[in-house]
Amino acid sequence: MELDKLSRGHGGPSANVYSVTEWPAGNPHDDIGAVINSIIADIKRRQAAPDVNDGGKPGAVIYIPPGDFRLRTQVRIDISFLRIVGSGHGFTSSSIRFNTPMRELEQWHEVWPGGSRVLVDLVGPAGDGAAGAAFLVQRAGNPRISSVEFADFCIDGLHFTDASNGDAENSYRNGKTGIHIASASDSFRITGMGLVYLEHGVVSHHADASTIDNNFIAECGNCIELRGMGQASKISNNLIGAGYNGHSIYAENFGGLLVSGNNVFPRGRSSIAFSGVVRSSITGNRLHSFYPGMLVLSGNCSENLIASNHLLRDHEPWAPMTRYDNGLDDQFGLLHLSGDNNSVIANHISASIDTRFLKPANEKPVIIRIVSGTGNYVANNHIVATTERATANDAPNSDCFATQVEAILSTGNLTALEVVAVQVEPASTGNTILDSGSDIEVLIDKSVNAFRGTPVPGQARAQDSSRIDS
Repeated sequence: MELDKLSRGHGGPSANVYSVTEWPAGNPHDDIGAVINSIIADIKRRQAAPDVNDGGKPGAVIYIPPGDFRLRTQVRIDISFLRIVGSGHGFTSSSIRFNTPMRELEQWHEVWPGGSRVLVDLVGPAGDGAAGAAFLVQRAGNPRISSVEFADFCIDGLHFTDASNGDAENSYRNGKTGIHIASASDSFRITGMGLVYLEHGVVSHHADASTIDNNFIAECGNCIELRGMGQASKISNNLIGAGYNGHSIYAENFGGLLVSGNNVFPRGRSSIAFSGVVRSSITGNRLHSFYPGMLVLSGNCSENLIASNHLLRDHEPWAPMTRYDNGLDDQFGLLHLSGDNNSVIANHISASIDTRFLKPANEKPVIIRIVSGTGNYVANNHIVATTERATANDAPNSDCFATQVEAILSTGNLTALEVVAVQVEPASTGNTILDSGSDIEVLIDKSVNAFRGTPVPGQARAQDSSRIDS
């Protein structure tokens, strides 16, 4: 729909369709936050009665056309049925830009994100939570705030600012949040968005039936956080990538969460982290990490399904970021599980690690580690563990794309890497481990767990011959 043609404030075809550039109060290029708050006040004034002729509060659409719109005032949303929509997520890599020498930048076609772009420039100190949010959704009372939508625009945090390590733009810290949903909500939708250079991309408390789909949320300290508690929501089809001290996808105390079809880039402390999540699914995702702990279930997560995912763990190849990691060693496990009756089935796990970078040195890295709980089922996972000495890369800092793609495509000259495919700690019993590692690759107490090793080519025939001879 051509919203820029339809949106003319009260003069358009619908009094409930607004455009920030047509609204008479304020200057959206100088402070879009103040303009949107003024529009919301107008919606509340005109839609004051909750029950008029079987209706009364249909909500509204606020349109942000392509352009740069600075946000100096926090947008505060306390009405249901509001849709804020733009005409393009406008993502481009700010990380590459800030790690590129100025002499190269002078030749670039563009250096900033575009589309319908909100530049987060809040006045005054910004905190880690609601205070630093560009868009704050919060309402007390009943019913819960419902059906608020964010679609097809860019929220840009501009710069990271923590200079404590002498590298502010790579710190992933600035106290800014894109969308912070502070109160219980129902049927929210965040779709087609581009979020970049925010310490927190999307934070949602007490979410019910939320959809976070088809977004580009990357180069943020944390990308998607479902906090408090919640149920029956989905995180799907997103392109995501957090920083080394944050989570790409995090959920706590959740039931019925579907995480599916996401492409999670490396460099996050974790690709997916659940705490106290039950009866949820992680399926059909592509996860890529430079560090251990890429998929973590903690806090007694139970009855979850982790199936048909592709996981790749390798080493950071891009020179500006090689100094950073998430602080975990390779004994932690790529998958680190705590809880009961979880299923880990039919995942492909590629671990391609130069042995020089293993921590601790000379110790076998652990792929799947079950640290506590009972009744977990791990079956038919294909683990491909290889090593290749990383070659020096003299590509310029700006060539992050070529550096990383070459590293992913480098499957020649690989040799087998000895790993612990599955390690079941003594605190975890009653588990079933099938065809996810050979006898020598799985560390397990067979007296309290069930185990069947993956057949090793050439060994089965020898075992069969010995049975015939006997």
